Amino acid sequence: MILVTGGTGSFGRRFIETVLRRYDPRKVIVYSRDELKQSDMQIELREQFDEATVAKMRFFLGDVRDRERLTLALRGVDIVIHAAALKQVPAAEYNPSECIHTNVLGAENVVWASLANAVKQVVALSTDKACNPTNLYGATKLASDKTFVAANNLSGDIGTRFCVVRYGNVVGSRGSVVPLYRRLLSQGATELPVTDPRMTRFWITLNEGVDFVLSSLTMMRGGEIFVPKIPSMAMPDLVKAMSSTAAMKVIGIRPGEKLHEIMISADDARSTVEFDDRYAIEPNFAEFGREPYAASDGAKPVAEDFSYSSDNNHDWLSPEGLLAMLEEKAT
Repeated sequence: MILVTGGTGSFGRRFIETVLRRYDPRKVIVYSRDELKQSDMQIELREQFDEATVAKMRFFLGDVRDRERLTLALRGVDIVIHAAALKQVPAAEYNPSECIHTNVLGAENVVWASLANAVKQVVALSTDKACNPTNLYGATKLASDKTFVAANNLSGDIGTRFCVVRYGNVVGSRGSVVPLYRRLLSQGATELPVTDPRMTRFWITLNEGVDFVLSSLTMMRGGEIFVPKIPSMAMPDLVKAMSSTAAMKVIGIRPGEKLHEIMISADDARSTVEFDDRYAIEPNFAEFGREPYAASDGAKPVAEDFSYSSDNNHDWLSPEGLLAMLEEKAT
């Protein structure tokens, strides 16, 4: 049985659709606070799947801020995917307490509710903004990451294992820059806003994000922060990809924004191992019998001065590559 917090969001929907198509789960529970989105999602699932598959779905209204409600929702659950978050950077700067309540205290509630119900595995979604954060959103996600990593030491005989998945911007997700550009272009805009032409970002598709979470579930031992190897793109190239004629309008960096995002800092290098498709930041303390990854697992340590940021990445996305990612999202 699987429960997805924030299950009506972009990731949650795609994750649930993928699980229903690939596997035969006993039950999949959407835990979210918006009744309209849940109603819309139920209609969409009925259009995509047969009655037997739709019958496996449960929709649970609730907020991750409410530990009692969350504990009730997690009865009998084997796997939790924690995708609920407040993630708009400017909104978090102006409403810090709201962001803290959802992203930090909500993470703590997921931990305690999972332990109370002896959940087997918990995967928490994070962000590149959690590494060396300069904004409140990133700081709350760093606190969330630390909470989930440390939770492994609290599980004792219960045996619940927690890990974190950290990745960059999701192409075309709600609230991201691609839908904004599309809307502006549909309205006849001749300029597209860019906060700073030097800015770079990591990019991943929804399908890639879902697959990465599923593969992390398979290989997790507890306490890891998994980071995928994904491409970077400069913001001027994003403008070129969206329109061959639109000009770039520089509007200045928003509160809390960085020029470049980091997923692994140099300080984390000594705890990081590399696999073919990802990096794993291993926990600095693991008092729950966890064995570190070894060469026999396909892991190798990174260099002492290693860091992984959107400007020192070896994999760069061209405008054509981004268009291909957008086409993949549409399928």
